[in-house]
Amino acid sequence: MNFNASSFSRRTCLLALLVALPGAHVAAQSAWPNRPIRILVPAPAGGASDMIARTVAESVRKSTNQTVLVENKPGAGGIIAVESMLSVPRDGYTFVLSPNSLVTENPHSYKFRFDPFKDLAPVAEVASVPLVLVADPGLPLANIAEMVAYVKARPGKVSYASYSPGTLSHLKGMQFSKAAGLSMEHVGYKGSPPALQDLMGGQVQFMFDGLGTSLPLIKNNKVRALAITSAKRSPLLPDVPTLAEAGYPALSQIMGTTIWSTPDVPQDIREKFRQELLKAISTESVKSQLAALGMEAGNPSQTVPELEKALKKDNEHTGEVLRSINYKPG
Repeated sequence: MNFNASSFSRRTCLLALLVALPGAHVAAQSAWPNRPIRILVPAPAGGASDMIARTVAESVRKSTNQTVLVENKPGAGGIIAVESMLSVPRDGYTFVLSPNSLVTENPHSYKFRFDPFKDLAPVAEVASVPLVLVADPGLPLANIAEMVAYVKARPGKVSYASYSPGTLSHLKGMQFSKAAGLSMEHVGYKGSPPALQDLMGGQVQFMFDGLGTSLPLIKNNKVRALAITSAKRSPLLPDVPTLAEAGYPALSQIMGTTIWSTPDVPQDIREKFRQELLKAISTESVKSQLAALGMEAGNPSQTVPELEKALKKDNEHTGEVLRSINYKPG
């Protein structure tokens, strides 16, 4: 028998390497995170989403002793941020944080090159915020009943703003008009700041806006809050009734903000990150920082299947409402 020690040695090393590779892969996953985590935000620095991301990122950094980077990639309804995530290795180190409108509203207004329900996987909803119905403070009204009477006395002569056509801001204005039997004109803007500016200037009379952006103006009497869309009154505006209290319970709704991954990122890594996020939003520090932004921390007891079901339901509802008015993206 011709025994070749060198060949045997090489075969033995190769076999040992092949056996070790799966274990090395598992070890790499179990060691997550062993390098910086990136959170991509489809909004500019200083905005609500950016501030949520940085608040959560700092908590995760402290918990994992690992750097968590927040990168702003605004524009195109979240497409830029998502495609940036999809273009890198699916190794659990790059995520997207965005309002849920990324999958519930934007697909009806933008042409996505990806399927938001097949190519994205929600990890956890980290924050939520209600909308608040605000009015030009110069108008002679102080509540919903007086608003309805004011608009009915001026059919077709009153307008409501939205921070963007096709969004919840637009839908709530339209749904409220229908429920109250009002005739108001919709004026769409590119963001809350210009819409609120025109509201304060009297160019438009009403708007459903995110509480976070309107709150400072409400506190300084620059705009007047008439009602809030959450199921319960906000502790930040305890004197402002809910839409349900005003007689419109079907219009109650809040906006969530979620962190997304992709389905092909290892499940155990997504679950580890989810647990870190749930730990973060359960801390008093994160809760208080979100409250200062007019927001509430996400619900730690919400499961991923429950979140997925809610997102799909909201997407379908948005589509139905927009089709009912023959909405066409601009």
